[in-house]
Amino acid sequence: MKIGIIGGGTVATFLTKSINIDRRLPGCTVDSALLRRPEVADEWERTYGTRAFTDLEAFLSSGIDIVVEAATVEAVRDYAEKVISKRKDLVVISVGALVDPKLYERLSEMCRQLGTRILLPSGAIGGLDVIHSAMALGQLDQVTLTTRKPAASLLGHRVEEEQVVFAGTATEAISRFPKNINVAIVLSLAGLGCDDTRVTIVADPQATKNTHCIEAVGAFGKMSIQLENDPMPDNPKTSYLAALSVLSTLKKQTERISIG
Repeated sequence: MKIGIIGGGTVATFLTKSINIDRRLPGCTVDSALLRRPEVADEWERTYGTRAFTDLEAFLSSGIDIVVEAATVEAVRDYAEKVISKRKDLVVISVGALVDPKLYERLSEMCRQLGTRILLPSGAIGGLDVIHSAMALGQLDQVTLTTRKPAASLLGHRVEEEQVVFAGTATEAISRFPKNINVAIVLSLAGLGCDDTRVTIVADPQATKNTHCIEAVGAFGKMSIQLENDPMPDNPKTSYLAALSVLSTLKKQTERISIG
């Protein structure tokens, strides 16, 4: 499988090194990358053996089978429809773009008409399979997310005691904390939607890592899962699990027997 990546940041670099250098996905290569700066494109070609492009049309015509967006919300808004129009499956990391219901519906309809798919990695959380399964039959009643973050990283200053800085719907959380709440977006899309998913964000002076606790209630029973996420070694702002989930999503596309 020939993979095309949009973006040259931490996650894009991790994926390309894992696939092209470390050979974590046999039979797969990051064949092409869409990068903004020509000097970065030259470096990627030398380091990873990718073909690097600064032009979208040339990138999409390079023989790739699937595209991974590893850039920004703006990149999804600018490129997603063009990727789908070329009948390429698309892995979206910047899921915040899909909060826009008009864009979501346009992309969904394009995928239906063209037989393509948009894949959303689970990111920094787990339990989405349970929530999605319950939601499939309309038997999901309640979903809550409690995110606990180091106070200094969330507030920009130290505090003596933990503070609940937000409690409300995922819709409100996304509006107020757009850079901190990708988890709430994925959880909402898998389950009850942004207006019916409850989110609490806690600034914790004792915390050294981000912790997410997901609870769900429905006809299936109850679920409670907590994850404490380590950052990527070379970028403390990016969850290592989030990057691994993208690698897992790509791996599933090559498997004859798929779990989950």
